[in-house]
Amino acid sequence: MRTRKKLYFALMGTCLTLFVLSWAAIRFVSVPAAVAMSVVAMVIPPVAAIVANRRGPGDKWWDE
Repeated sequence: MRTRKKLYFALMGTCLTLFVLSWAAIRFVSVPAAVAMSVVAMVIPPVAAIVANRRGPGDKWWDE
């Protein structure tokens, strides 16, 4: 459980960092690179949700 939470926050932090960095700094150098970074940042949240909600080997999924 703790590992999934850490991984989720790492993915979401990466997402926010990519998005802010792309439009705060990279757009002055290359707009296509900023758009590409935004597209990558857009794909990360669904992956993070899947990672956070998957069942671990020790989880009691149906016992709640």
